[in-house]
Amino acid sequence: MGTAVDDAAAAEFHAFFEAHYAELARLAHMLTGEADAADDLAADALLALWHRWDRVRVAEYPVAYARGVVSNMARSRIRSAVRERRRITLFWSNRSESVDEPDIPGIVDVQDALRQLPFRKRACVVLRHGFDLSERDTAQALGISVGTVKSQTFKGMAELGRILGTEETPVRIRAAMATGRTGGRN
Repeated sequence: MGTAVDDAAAAEFHAFFEAHYAELARLAHMLTGEADAADDLAADALLALWHRWDRVRVAEYPVAYARGVVSNMARSRIRSAVRERRRITLFWSNRSESVDEPDIPGIVDVQDALRQLPFRKRACVVLRHGFDLSERDTAQALGISVGTVKSQTFKGMAELGRILGTEETPVRIRAAMATGRTGGRN
C-alpha cells in the first residue's frame, strides 16, 4: 500500500505526463528525425523523470528539465546511430564494390534540412522556432548559456536558409511542427 505522499507524487507525475508527453515526443521527433523512435524516447525520458520525481517535482522548471532529458537521450541515440553507420561503412569500404555517384535526394524538406545541422544547432532551432521557447528556456533545457543559444540559433537558421533556399525558414519550421508532418514529403 502506498502512503498519502506516494499517492500525491504519483498523481502529480500522472498530470505532468498527460500535460507534456506529446510535446516531448514532438521534440524527440524533431531532434532525431525518427517518428517511431520519438515515442520511445519520450517514454524513456518520462520514466527517468519518474525515478527522480522527488527532485524533479520541486525543481523551478520541471518541463525544462524534461526537455533536457529528451535532448540528451536524442543526442545519445544519434551518436549511437552514427557509430553504427561508421561500422557499416567500414565493413562495406573493405569490399571491392564501390559506388561512384552519391545518393542525392531530389527534394529537401524541413526535416531533411534539420538533419543536416549539427545536434546543438538543430536543438536550438527546434526549441526556439518549433516550440517558441525563449532563449533562456532553451538554454536551460540544453544546459548551455543564453549566448550559445543565440549564436547556435543564428548559425543554424542561416544554414537552414541556405539549404532550403528561402528566407521563410522560421515559418516553415513552425508549419512543420504545427502539422506534425515533419518527416513526410508532400
